[in-house]
Amino acid sequence: MRQKLTALLTALLLTLVSLAGFAPPAAALSPGVAFSATNLPTWQTNGIVWGLAEANGVVYVGGTFTAIRPPGTAAGGAGTRSAVNFAAFDAYTGNPTSCNLSVTGTRATVRALDVSPDGRTLYIGGSFSAVNGVSASSFAAINLPGCTVKTSFQPGGVSATVRAIDATGNAVYFGGDFTSVRNTARQRLAAVTPTGALLPWAPAADLPIRALHVPPAKNVVIAGGDFTTMNGADSKALAVVDSSAGRNLRTYPNFFIPRTSVVKGIDSDSTSFYVANEGTGGGVFDGRMRLDLGTYNQVWRDTCLGATQAVSVIGKTLYAAHHAHNCASMGGFTDGSRIHLSAQNVDTPSPMLQWNPLTNDGQGEGLGPRALAHTTAGSNNMLWVGGEFTTVNAGAQQSLTRFGPGPGAAGPGAPQFVAAESLATGRNTIRWQTTSDPDDSALTYSIYRNGSGTPLGTVNASSLWWNLPQASFTDTTAAPGVRYSYQVRATDPNGHTGPLSAQVSVTTAATPPAYAAAVRADGANTFWRLGESFAAAGDSSPGNRMGLPYGRPSLGNTAGALSGDSNRAATFDGVDDFVYAPQQAAPPTAYSAEAWFRTNTTTGGKILGFGNGLPRRNGTNPGLSSNYGRHVYMTNAGNLIFGEWSGGARTIKSPAAYNDNAWHHVVATQGPGGMVLYVDGVRVASSTVSAVQTAIGGWRIGGDQLGSSWPEAPTSRYFRGSIDEFATYPRVLSPAQVATHNQLGRR
Repeated sequence: MRQKLTALLTALLLTLVSLAGFAPPAAALSPGVAFSATNLPTWQTNGIVWGLAEANGVVYVGGTFTAIRPPGTAAGGAGTRSAVNFAAFDAYTGNPTSCNLSVTGTRATVRALDVSPDGRTLYIGGSFSAVNGVSASSFAAINLPGCTVKTSFQPGGVSATVRAIDATGNAVYFGGDFTSVRNTARQRLAAVTPTGALLPWAPAADLPIRALHVPPAKNVVIAGGDFTTMNGADSKALAVVDSSAGRNLRTYPNFFIPRTSVVKGIDSDSTSFYVANEGTGGGVFDGRMRLDLGTYNQVWRDTCLGATQAVSVIGKTLYAAHHAHNCASMGGFTDGSRIHLSAQNVDTPSPMLQWNPLTNDGQGEGLGPRALAHTTAGSNNMLWVGGEFTTVNAGAQQSLTRFGPGPGAAGPGAPQFVAAESLATGRNTIRWQTTSDPDDSALTYSIYRNGSGTPLGTVNASSLWWNLPQASFTDTTAAPGVRYSYQVRATDPNGHTGPLSAQVSVTTAATPPAYAAAVRADGANTFWRLGESFAAAGDSSPGNRMGLPYGRPSLGNTAGALSGDSNRAATFDGVDDFVYAPQQAAPPTAYSAEAWFRTNTTTGGKILGFGNGLPRRNGTNPGLSSNYGRHVYMTNAGNLIFGEWSGGARTIKSPAAYNDNAWHHVVATQGPGGMVLYVDGVRVASSTVSAVQTAIGGWRIGGDQLGSSWPEAPTSRYFRGSIDEFATYPRVLSPAQVATHNQLGRR
């Protein structure tokens, strides 16, 4: 919503905010995020909030409800007040104002609100027949600040629901389901003067309008909704029309927005407009889109899935209300539980910013938040959210909530999968999976030794709630032969400190393990030793690329492959087990991949490979890769095949079988010289194929997609047996290095 506050009003508002005790925005929040993820105490309704509008520090709320109540109060509890489909609140305290309106009629509801640029008139649209007893056919005007019905505003009968309003100084544009206004044909779009006189502006949509936006000083109206035509022209769900004549300035054919998608919200800044889309069925557009205000062309499209209901751009950040459940296509989280609020940079929309307030789906259609509004004081701003939800950040809160400039009250969680190992004389390395904070991406990790209250050192690391990479710290002051214990805790930039991690112990090496030392010395950038007793594969290389499990691979549950090394190995069931790298990256063009394996399987399976699949967050789908290769798999007969997809399956095969239940060492390399497969330190196959795929992805072991296009594709894509000491390198290992690794492992 647009507002043109005078300098006097702004000064008064800032004074009131200061008196209310609000601090300036905290620098502790993630870069680009203006609001804490901690919700503030806010009154709530007993129904659904469909629309919000803010002016001069007051938030106007419309929906389908009959009462409001204080924060922390159950429906019908103490302090409950009557409020029929409308309420008004102080934006900075969350408390009701004296503005009381009763919007009534058969199945009455308020769906749209907007305030005139001068802040003196509130327009209300929906489906109703009276406001405070004054006859009003689905559209009314309210005097501000007195909050009385403007009886001089008489646009006449609107034949059906008004769902969107945007007021300028000269006209009030509105849209919805109607086909006439004041007995004059208007196909779901109309405009009146500020006094209510019907204007000739009459673009025609064939299906309902759900969003309407008039960018300042652009002389255009942007319409969104269910429609498939605008003024008779093919234009699915979105159109730009002239603000005076109503003629089409830009239409969008049905391939631009799929037939199964509709536009639910529109906002703009000085250069662009932003669209919120909801879809149903396959092939939908469910995310956000940025389009240029000069050319009306698309700048970017966010292809997250999850029915976006509203967008609000503030500075360089786009806030959105939705129930996003899959943003893997945008480099974000995989399919799983729903996320209802997000923030993203308008220039770099992927990945989303670390801002993660949580609501539930709630009542009604169960879509969670449906409306956004924010103050525009320049500082100390508030973001209001309305919708169907009944909880916010795990606490009971119905249909309304708000977020301030912070700092938030929530702190980071405890680091997980903490491990310690000593791979060099007098040096202990502690590694862990980073944790997350609801509104801070940059965290500081303190490492404590032997129960001391003083940190041994600190590490700075960034994380997003769905992307928690490994971090590590090396204790260089450890004495060889001495056993030490370690714990880790995270602190956000505002000083909120999370709980201590579990304690881990390690005896400092006097002589480093030879095999691990050679792998690291030869430049491994992934090294999963697989000896941990918990469900994660820590990375013993400088790459910090931890592996996570899918299914139930048993890490550290069997004797390892290396002679004289106490490190243990992992076993895989051949049904659905694998370990994968959750942080995906561009694939290497020259590489080596190495592992030890033991099996007696006769159903084959993939031992290692690189692919773009990621499992769902809720564990219901393994996320098999659609682009995959750089893999070594075993045939049913026990032979090894090393392959890459380059216009087809390009493979080399070992002459011998290795399903003899003995430990074997496999290395696959590919570079400008072609492909080479080594087993037990000896080259067993090669080719001149150097071409590789370019799709991003990550390494995984134990299983992945393996279609029939691959020669001698095994019965199972999953490997049944043990795997140990998996490592990758961003270059081709030499035959001598491969032979040395094999010898060190067997020494």
